[in-house]
Amino acid sequence: MLKEFKAFVNQGNALDLAVGVLIGAAFGKIVNSIVNDIITPILSLALGRVDFVNLYIPLAGQTDPTLEAAKKAGSVIAYGVFLNTVIEFLVVAFTIFLVVKQINRLRGPVEKKA
Repeated sequence: MLKEFKAFVNQGNALDLAVGVLIGAAFGKIVNSIVNDIITPILSLALGRVDFVNLYIPLAGQTDPTLEAAKKAGSVIAYGVFLNTVIEFLVVAFTIFLVVKQINRLRGPVEKKA
């Protein structure tokens, strides 16, 4: 098993995976900032200054102005946070789509073997 692990590490797969994970983590922070600091405020302004983070449905009858205060008072459905997460996912998915599309364009047409 040790020999197999050594062969795996020496192939470069582990290094490629580590680089991918680190770039993914950094990219996630960038997307999070884009969504929270740019996209969400623009949507909020367009929808009448709605703060997505504080959109929730109280399950314990609480009427707190912020999500954090409502969570302390009881259970809530935080659909505003969910909307932010969906927007983040869409930004990441679209970006990955653009990158893959560009890579495929640079590779050129795939030759079919008969």
